[in-house]
Amino acid sequence: MSTLEHYIGRFAPSPSGPLHFGSLIAALGSYLQARSHQGTWLVRMEDVDPPREMPGAADDILRTLDAYGLHWDGEVMYQSTRYAAYQHWIDTWLADGQAYYCQCSRKQIKEAGGFYPGTCRDKRLPAQDSAVRIRVDQPVTSFTDQLHGTMSIPQALAEEDFIIRRRDGLYAYNLAVVLDDIEQGVTEIVRGADLIEPTGRQIGLYRLLGQPEVRYLHLPLAVTDNGNKLSKQNHAPAIDKAAPKPALLAAMRFLGLQPPADLAACSLDEILRWGTQHWQVEQLPRTTAITLRHEAGIP
Repeated sequence: MSTLEHYIGRFAPSPSGPLHFGSLIAALGSYLQARSHQGTWLVRMEDVDPPREMPGAADDILRTLDAYGLHWDGEVMYQSTRYAAYQHWIDTWLADGQAYYCQCSRKQIKEAGGFYPGTCRDKRLPAQDSAVRIRVDQPVTSFTDQLHGTMSIPQALAEEDFIIRRRDGLYAYNLAVVLDDIEQGVTEIVRGADLIEPTGRQIGLYRLLGQPEVRYLHLPLAVTDNGNKLSKQNHAPAIDKAAPKPALLAAMRFLGLQPPADLAACSLDEILRWGTQHWQVEQLPRTTAITLRHEAGIP
């Protein structure tokens, strides 16, 4: 990292439920990476998909981070306040032909082989009952990850014109996350390995926007014995706000740290200070998923 660059990292949960152990891993990993660089750690609420959101979840997530000593810098950004910025670029790209309206259904795409083949590229369809897709003229087929090295993206996925606004009018994750990271000046994205595949699309948007690309660090996912990742969709239980130390220390061990036994008697600030001092990307497990064992502090 350049000594002239101030590190800015972020944790960006979606308010579809309370924080669980898997999301604690992402929060802690991004926090320790930022603090070990004497950098800024931001929190952004990715509330761009109202049908999936749980009332009160955003505030509950913030209270949980606070209870775990994971104190963020500055104001929390909410994607729901950013719709004008997303629409500005959609309108710009529609006007210059970089984006277009598409009315293909999921069933039609599945019948075409599972990847969208560009059916509507030149049809000049109306806006009504249409999604908006971006033309992918220069596909990104690989990128460098700070932990895993060169990561390849399947050619068919890389070449696909992807949706930036859904047919129901909601803005797509790939568009929102890139515009928000640019707006917040994020220099490195630390997140779970389930988001490796969309990275190529996001890098493509950085290039289309003429913006400097960020670095990426994808952390191992916590998965259950049957191979499912811990997630709100899979009903992963919430972590305990009243007794944060066991789960916090378990998350540190998951991320390759070896906290001494007597650290459990220390304050949260002392535990996180120890974690920051001992954090090294090289110590992270070089895998994209780890089966979760039933250890202390993990529900």
